[in-house]
Amino acid sequence: MGEFLAAFRKNRTKIWVGAVTLLLVFYLVVSFQRSVLLLLDSNPAAKAIGAAYLVLPAIGAWAMIRELLFGARTEQMAKVLEAEGGLPVDELPRTPAGRIVRSAADLEFEKYKAEAEAAPGDWRSWFRLSCAYDAAGDRKRARASMRDAVKLFRGNVPA
Repeated sequence: MGEFLAAFRKNRTKIWVGAVTLLLVFYLVVSFQRSVLLLLDSNPAAKAIGAAYLVLPAIGAWAMIRELLFGARTEQMAKVLEAEGGLPVDELPRTPAGRIVRSAADLEFEKYKAEAEAAPGDWRSWFRLSCAYDAAGDRKRARASMRDAVKLFRGNVPA
């Protein structure tokens, strides 16, 4: 039982991503089925709604695949950085509730910002900058920086 709990803790995020993905796939299949039923109806208004409703599963599938690929590439980059010893170390002070102290994260952020400005073509610096944005609470910029890191990483991966 102890081994199971250790494996669960290690893969908790992947398990939740898998569960949410399965739920989304189920939703997309049901949406597609409902749109087909509406398209087969003799009423022109139902056909129009069915055609419009058919767009939802397509957009949902595109978004799901995009996010899963983003996560897989981010994990791949983290493994490379870990093997190189280049992952940022989380030694930031925390509040009693476990949140990172914002002022400490802001100071750490400046270090990684300077690193990314000095090496704008290095995916590693953008990855670390993304982690710093995340620690500072700026999720939007963290995601944008990670997308930049992914683009640079994909350009540096040998075929």
